[in-house]
Amino acid sequence: MSSIHEECGIFGIRTREKRSLAHIIAQGLTALQHRGQEAAGIAVNTDRTISYHKGLGLVHEVFTPRELEDLGSGEIGVGHVRYSTSGTNTVANAQPMVVKHVKGQLAVCHNGNLTNSYELRRALELEGCIFHTTSDTEVISYLITRKRLKTSSIEDAVREAVQEIHGAFSLILMSPTKLIACRDRYGIRPLCLGETPEGDTVFASESCALDAVGARLIRELKPGEMVIADPEGRRSEFCFEQQKEALCVFEYIYFARPDSVIRGNSVHEARKTAGAYLAMDHPVPADVVIGVPDSGLDAALGYSLESGIPYGIGLIKNKYIGRTFIAPSQDERDHLVRLKLNAVESEVKDKRVILIDDSIVRGTTSSYIVSLIREAGAREVHLRISSPPFLHPCYYGTDVDSGNSLIACGHSVSDVARITGADSLAFLSVERALSLCPGYGKDSFCAACFDGTYPEKKPVVADKERFEIPS
Repeated sequence: MSSIHEECGIFGIRTREKRSLAHIIAQGLTALQHRGQEAAGIAVNTDRTISYHKGLGLVHEVFTPRELEDLGSGEIGVGHVRYSTSGTNTVANAQPMVVKHVKGQLAVCHNGNLTNSYELRRALELEGCIFHTTSDTEVISYLITRKRLKTSSIEDAVREAVQEIHGAFSLILMSPTKLIACRDRYGIRPLCLGETPEGDTVFASESCALDAVGARLIRELKPGEMVIADPEGRRSEFCFEQQKEALCVFEYIYFARPDSVIRGNSVHEARKTAGAYLAMDHPVPADVVIGVPDSGLDAALGYSLESGIPYGIGLIKNKYIGRTFIAPSQDERDHLVRLKLNAVESEVKDKRVILIDDSIVRGTTSSYIVSLIREAGAREVHLRISSPPFLHPCYYGTDVDSGNSLIACGHSVSDVARITGADSLAFLSVERALSLCPGYGKDSFCAACFDGTYPEKKPVVADKERFEIPS
């Protein structure tokens, strides 16, 4: 129940024969809804003409059955759900980004943040390019279309364009004849490849979206890899020389859905392991272990299994209340949290409670939840966090953009415990977090928001609204 915001979710499909793709894409995007709730969009390629619709809101709010039908039938389609880690939340910034150029059309979906987008945009503007949005994705679109004017294929254009960009990007894009997926040189954001029983190619941010459309997971794209699906089949190439892999470790802790598989490992099992590590490293006598819905539940189960302390359903979530971080003010966010969560008195009254959550950002939400458990009659509340403390900003698509908003930056663990009202507080160590994925060492993750070790140099301008800063 942290206040860390998700990035975005992307989806693409190429079928062997023309069909109503918008319904399939909507199913995939609904499975990825946890990655972004501000906007949604779908583009369908029908006879080499791209039709699209996008808007603010959840997938089912943006797309009525009529709007899905109006997108028509096609063989290629892409979709996007958005949380704005850069650029404001407007319809203009919603994706897919659809552009027209002299060689055809292009639709681009992007998950991640570029670290040099400000510099690239300024250079493009000085050359006469006119921007209509404040998102990184339009920068990517311009670079690709400019390269396309001088190359013989769209994949050549993509390969050349991505050489100029830095940071995190998982891309799915379509041209009039091809569906292409590409991952940045470090593989910071997830992207996987699947196939339907009919032999259709599907790309998605997470495997749960493949499950939603009846596709099986084949594998994840490797860092720097580009996969092209066209009428001749599917092929792969690399845009960069092999680089150090640096998947965002927070995918396992919070971002990904627990039923997804990343790097061949279950996200659910990784979170259970995080809870077990907390029980090993930070035990405390207690009567019940409860988790904060949703991403704290798996870790709470892991803590319970390792410690032998019973697991209980101590908090009930009202699933019909919108995401609390969308509210513009802290007072409104606090009000939504009160509407969203309620304690189960019979589970916590007169008990020593271990409360498991995925993270602490500002501390305000944690304070409220601790007080909620106390008001329900708990004798003690021991807060355990299944991630390390946030100490550094993230430049790669996680909305941890300033140390000023991170409670751990200016307070000790005991201070944070006092501020939240917990009897004790402990975090997962960085070392434990980097060992959640069996078969992958600590050097294959990005944990910069915890330890300050970034895969590449920090950006010069990193403000979320950097494109609105006067030059």
